[in-house]
Amino acid sequence: MINKQKREVIIRDILINNLIDIVKFTGMEALKIYNKDFSIEYKDDKSPLTEADAKVNEIICEFLEKEYNYPILSEENKQIDYEKRKNWEYYWCIDPIDGTKEFIKKNGEFTINIALIYKDTPILGIVYAPVLHKLYYAKKGEGAYLLHNDKKYKLPFIKKNEFIVVASKSHISKKTENFIENLKRNYDVNLESIGSSLKLCKVAEGSADIYPRIAPTMEWDTAAADAIVREAGKKSYIYEEKLNNIDSVEEIKNIAKSLKYNKENLLNPYFVVV
Repeated sequence: MINKQKREVIIRDILINNLIDIVKFTGMEALKIYNKDFSIEYKDDKSPLTEADAKVNEIICEFLEKEYNYPILSEENKQIDYEKRKNWEYYWCIDPIDGTKEFIKKNGEFTINIALIYKDTPILGIVYAPVLHKLYYAKKGEGAYLLHNDKKYKLPFIKKNEFIVVASKSHISKKTENFIENLKRNYDVNLESIGSSLKLCKVAEGSADIYPRIAPTMEWDTAAADAIVREAGKKSYIYEEKLNNIDSVEEIKNIAKSLKYNKENLLNPYFVVV
């Protein structure tokens, strides 16, 4: 068992700038594929897979294996049996290309995601959108930040007068639509749609008030952005039917539980980020 003092040393010794450098490099490699005609395959679950998914995964995994002696859980690697990973204290959770559908559509709304998980909680996250030149990152106890056009912003940094709900561009469900309709009882809702984990990042930066995801996601889809959300003072909460009847989004913080990671089933429960 790793004690608190040793855990703090481990977190401190992970050099966030080195991780940012490798993520930016993989972004350049992904853009080489993004900007040409590329092949598309389909997994058993019918989800798409491109050359970029495999290339980015290979680069990131090789770097992490060389620099850090922690297990790796990645969407594109062979999945590890729960009996083995349930005893992990630290591990990397990677989604090489989050928003593959957006990558295929070439709308720029895909990200490269790396998270470090301690037991069931993300404590470090990097989310990079190379087309948009936006890189979000966070490390437990050190805050959350956005690097954009050679400027650095501490999250949250956007203040607005309107109530904005952000939702999935490619995976919005009827239950999500109903949740948003219920919000309109108490809020003048403005709806924005965007791809990938950028939705969680919009809540973290303050450009969106809430992100309801009442549709399937996997742990690697959310882990990196969830670390950023948490360091920005927000949280991803497990959705329950009773949340449809709230009078204020602040109530969610009092009645809902936060997302957990490294579960036996890597499918996330439905959730709401606020």
